[in-house]
Amino acid sequence: MNNAEVRCAGIEDVEKLSLFLQNAKVSSEGIKDSIDYFLLSENELGQIQASLGIEPHGQVGLLRSLVLSPNSTEKDMFILLEQILMLARDKGLTELYMASNKQSAALFFTLMGFQPHDSTKLPADLYESEHVKHILSVDNSYFLKFSI
Repeated sequence: MNNAEVRCAGIEDVEKLSLFLQNAKVSSEGIKDSIDYFLLSENELGQIQASLGIEPHGQVGLLRSLVLSPNSTEKDMFILLEQILMLARDKGLTELYMASNKQSAALFFTLMGFQPHDSTKLPADLYESEHVKHILSVDNSYFLKFSI
């Protein structure tokens, strides 16, 4: 993502972000309702190169929609994650959760300070999330938690 700029998404980005996520075969459901909890990385032409968002639930949030373009690096992912943690803090969140069934993501997020978390002990609000309901139905799924 050379020369990419990370910025907070706004309501004007909903359509462009939704298309970016759909092209990556990632759900764009609920994007409009939480657009101010999303970060975008764009190139000099204004094309989205990466995204990461938070699905807020009270004082906790669920990371979602992490999509990186093929030319992205681990450094790019680190910058996005660092920025999303600052956004979560600014929004008054106290905990962030990450859910996946891809074990490769666990190592990176653990290195960033996320800790394994028992899926039966999530905050009650998270069980209302469609994403969480889906992850709980997938084999080999896991949750990680970051206290802010």
